[in-house]
Amino acid sequence: MSPGPSGRGAAILGAGMIGEVHRRAALLAGADVVGVLASSAARSGEVAERWGVAAYGDLAEVLADDRVDVVHICTPNATHAPLAEAALRAGKHVICEKPLGISLAEAEDMAAAARASELVATVPFVYRYHPVVREIRARRQAGEFGPWNLLHGSYLQDWMLSPDASSWRVDPELGGASRAFADIGSHWCDLVQWVSGETFTDLLAELSIAIPTRPAASGPTFAGPTEVAGDRVEVRTEDSAALLLRTASGVLGSATISQVAAGRKNRLWFELDGARGSAVFDQEEPERIWLGGVDGNRILVRDPEHGSPEQRRLSKLPAGHAQGYAQCFEAFVADTYAAIDGGSPEGLPTFEDGLRSARLVDAVLRSARNGSWTKV
Repeated sequence: MSPGPSGRGAAILGAGMIGEVHRRAALLAGADVVGVLASSAARSGEVAERWGVAAYGDLAEVLADDRVDVVHICTPNATHAPLAEAALRAGKHVICEKPLGISLAEAEDMAAAARASELVATVPFVYRYHPVVREIRARRQAGEFGPWNLLHGSYLQDWMLSPDASSWRVDPELGGASRAFADIGSHWCDLVQWVSGETFTDLLAELSIAIPTRPAASGPTFAGPTEVAGDRVEVRTEDSAALLLRTASGVLGSATISQVAAGRKNRLWFELDGARGSAVFDQEEPERIWLGGVDGNRILVRDPEHGSPEQRRLSKLPAGHAQGYAQCFEAFVADTYAAIDGGSPEGLPTFEDGLRSARLVDAVLRSARNGSWTKV
């Protein structure tokens, strides 16, 4: 991971959990976080004081600040499109949380704006940055597994399991028409496509809502029950999704996605089965991969002294000293800043990847409505 450029100015839009993650990663990449714009003037002031930065009054003030080179967008999904497009028009590089927008049309407009601007615009599909994921990809590129026979797995969480858990993500006006798939299934699809080299072109999807009503008052993401009494509202976004998938080369795949799987905190798991070998990754056990073969199986542990160049590049701690999600995010942001400085980091997810994800979300929703195989 190349260190970020010293002196790049960053503004953080949104001050929730993921805003804190962006801020830390920007600082570690060598950026100067100069200001924050939160959900209200009071919230902006509170966070700005804690971070030791400026509190912006509105977006216009952010975009007029000549110190700002990069805008980090960490706000609810419905705001992504207007914020990102405004930042790009103002000549600012953008790191925007996924999804790019709450509709395919918004995502298409955002990707077009990024292309026209010739600025760096990235989206944090950060699971690409687990070193052992890079190792699987490098071994696939070297032909170790042979042609794929099957791609399958799941992404399971339980933070929405309680009937009293809620979030702005439940509201399709704020989060979009898809919740579980757009939020976490998109990560699974991006990762499996990037690692396997395959592209999903057709799918059959079913969606389910396990909890028909939730509190109208929302709580923070991953916080569980809200403890706020009051009205309940009808849930209109899915808790779970089940997919059959087919790739451009005809490989079959399947994925199970859920935010109501008891005991699963953040289990992104995939298995890629090839003619000569298989590979398994589990995000809750991110230091190792399982490699399968007819003559025996192996466990490979992350090690900066062995393996592919990308696995070594991203291994910042000695073997046995666990790295995890935070280091993935930090590496992604550092690579974004390196790209702003003219570099070409391998695997950096851009708005084009975000658009591909939006097309998958759109196809999932269409398939669930139509009950049939659907083109992406």
